[in-house]
Amino acid sequence: MKAEALLFGGVALFFAGSAALYGVWSKDETGTTALVVACAMAALIAFFCLIQYRRRGSRAQDRTDADVADGAGPVAFFPDGSVWPVVTALGFAVTATGVVYGLWLFLIGLGVLARGVFGLVFQYAHR
Repeated sequence: MKAEALLFGGVALFFAGSAALYGVWSKDETGTTALVVACAMAALIAFFCLIQYRRRGSRAQDRTDADVADGAGPVAFFPDGSVWPVVTALGFAVTATGVVYGLWLFLIGLGVLARGVFGLVFQYAHR
């Protein structure tokens, strides 16, 4: 994960520099905001990769002298099928429809959306 952290850190620095130059030269708030958000997203991914590298150490892919067999074994935990993405999507659709048709539908959709997000977050809490 060290290589990925460095890669996304470089992307974040590029977007930060681009946002600074674009903001000074163009005086356009929309484009500057988009570049700042792109910088923040790349920095978030770089931060996640760096934390994972510090927690788990180097992988076989991070070493230049590693063989293919060094990366063998279980990769990670892959969850089975879940109903919560469908509930979350339905809640979002009802919430967005409620913006058009009324507060009552918006609140129902918000409740369904909250339950779907809660289910997604905590479905593997016992693991």
